[in-house]
Amino acid sequence: MSRTSSALGVAVIGHSFMGKAHSQAWRNVNATFETPAVVQRVLVGRDAKTVDESARRYGWEESSTNWRETILRDDIHIVDICTPGASHAEIALFALAHGKHVLVEKPLANTVSEAAEMSEAAAKASTIGVKSMLGFNYRRVPALALARKLIAAGRLGDLRQLNIRYYQDWLVDENSPMSWRLRKQDAGSGALGDLGSHAVDQVRFLTGAEITSVSASTRTFVTHRPGASGQEEVSVDDAMWSTLELENGAVATVETSRMATGRKNAFRIEVYGSEGSLAFDLESLNHLQLCETNRPAGEQGFTSILVTEPEHPYLDGWWPTGHVLGWDDTFIHQMRDFLLAIKDGTEPSPSFAEGLEVQRVLEAMEHSAADRSTRISLAAEMSS
Repeated sequence: MSRTSSALGVAVIGHSFMGKAHSQAWRNVNATFETPAVVQRVLVGRDAKTVDESARRYGWEESSTNWRETILRDDIHIVDICTPGASHAEIALFALAHGKHVLVEKPLANTVSEAAEMSEAAAKASTIGVKSMLGFNYRRVPALALARKLIAAGRLGDLRQLNIRYYQDWLVDENSPMSWRLRKQDAGSGALGDLGSHAVDQVRFLTGAEITSVSASTRTFVTHRPGASGQEEVSVDDAMWSTLELENGAVATVETSRMATGRKNAFRIEVYGSEGSLAFDLESLNHLQLCETNRPAGEQGFTSILVTEPEHPYLDGWWPTGHVLGWDDTFIHQMRDFLLAIKDGTEPSPSFAEGLEVQRVLEAMEHSAADRSTRISLAAEMSS
């Protein structure tokens, strides 16, 4: 049997920013890691001309404007959803119902009710071997995967504080045009969900602890943007500030903004414990800063670890020591993990159930902001 006939056929739904990133990952995963073989069968978009151009550029066999027909094809085994959040639930539920493995870009959905329905469907599909995973690619940054291992091993002692800031500046210009990311009906929320979902997931990923309560505030600095037919109202937030309490007693501060002048993609994470601390900055993603109190007082301070050694997470498929990786490589790691879960019959992470928990936190943040900094408890949701 040829490689093509035995390979897993992939369809990506959506072909702009995330569709391009995922396409590159599917194209390169087999060349980087020992995983089940995949073939890029179909790229799906709304406009026939533009999706066909993208398909040819990104290495797809075919293009289509009909995601339902694509999913129903016998040669499609994996459905990768890279559309705006408003369509995640409809596409994912259809794919799962027809026995397709499903990968969904974050956040899982625009509402808790949609996320809950998706999580339930994924759990049911898992009983017959159908896998699903949520695309939080920053879990696949080797430095952050290493940070999680160090924390789990107790190197920082008892966790006390986390400080996470995710700042971008692509909306600073008030004349920047309207887009789907600025419409609540399409995106669900603004910086809160777009960037805050990554931050909330990292709190849970790094600490292994659930979030028990939140307090948040949001702001929309520019309330109208140029649209196709004139000025259009912005219906989501531009920035968000919050504090989160964790079940282990730690407290996290989370800030997100798409109007932080000069910050292009600044995802900064600091974790402080009783015996050490660590820091990470996405704009220097191959480095992890580590400080431990078990060293003599005169030698204490942050050590910069270049995370490119063969024993570091994900580095076994890459280059010799010191040859740094990039943001796009995290998506290759994501596809690797998903393919290995399909092959081995294990449950991939983050699961839709984990995505549901993130969505509950985001919704609590939104409610807190609407109530002017009221602290929202998540204890009831956690026990249900």
